[in-house]
Amino acid sequence: MAEIQSLCVFCGSSNSGPPAHRAAAARFGALLAHSGIHLVFGGGRVGLMGVVADAALAAGGQVTGVIPKFLEDIEVGHPGVTRLLVVDSMHTRKRKMFDMSDAFVILPGGLGTLDEMFEVLTWKYLGLHAKPIVIADFDGYWRPLLSQVASQIQNGYTAMEAQKMFSVVDRVEDILPAIESARVPPAAPASERL
Repeated sequence: MAEIQSLCVFCGSSNSGPPAHRAAAARFGALLAHSGIHLVFGGGRVGLMGVVADAALAAGGQVTGVIPKFLEDIEVGHPGVTRLLVVDSMHTRKRKMFDMSDAFVILPGGLGTLDEMFEVLTWKYLGLHAKPIVIADFDGYWRPLLSQVASQIQNGYTAMEAQKMFSVVDRVEDILPAIESARVPPAAPASERL
């Protein structure tokens, strides 16, 4: 069973997503706060990033944003979070978010969300960490991507074990139970190789 104190959410920074996704992100932010779990996110005040952070803060939660300086300079950083860390690059941001988090949840998002998700999935696939990863497939949003992963396995480019490295849920209420039931090996992987 995985015990988490701090959870990283990867999600979109666009305000153009479906209202249902915004509502789910808000429910999840509040759920994290009520569960006493510290939210780590990309530091933006826009899109689902802003929604999940605002909801966690409104419910009394602790929220840490990690944002590269160039994004902070164009004023997309969230000024109301508990702590906003400004870093030098996108890669530093991802590594800092990784180091601060016990688990990862992927909400709907765009290319940046894909980049973040595949980085932590690849690191896990290579045995560099064993932190739980949950993909929130609201309204079947991630179904095409999951089909692509299945195709990679079917064609021999990815090992079958890859499907066991993450969980997929379609309801907010199922995210934390999926993390709690994730198997964590007794030996700590070598994350210093990241």
